[in-house]
Amino acid sequence: MIKHAFPDHRQAALALLCGNYRLNRRGGGFLGHLAVDPSPLSKKQADWLAKLLNRAGLPPLAEGGGQ
Repeated sequence: MIKHAFPDHRQAALALLCGNYRLNRRGGGFLGHLAVDPSPLSKKQADWLAKLLNRAGLPPLAEGGGQ
């Protein structure tokens, strides 16, 4: 099965929030913020989102998806 990258950070955050993935309160709050805020991600935010996606076995954010 081919896993396509998420086109934007909001869709990636929603996938993590709506899926059956283990998240702590801090991670859930971070993802909730990303899901509603269309602002570009900082480097630190993009790195954290990438780690959460990787841990959950989900595809990465597409190139430029955090813009």
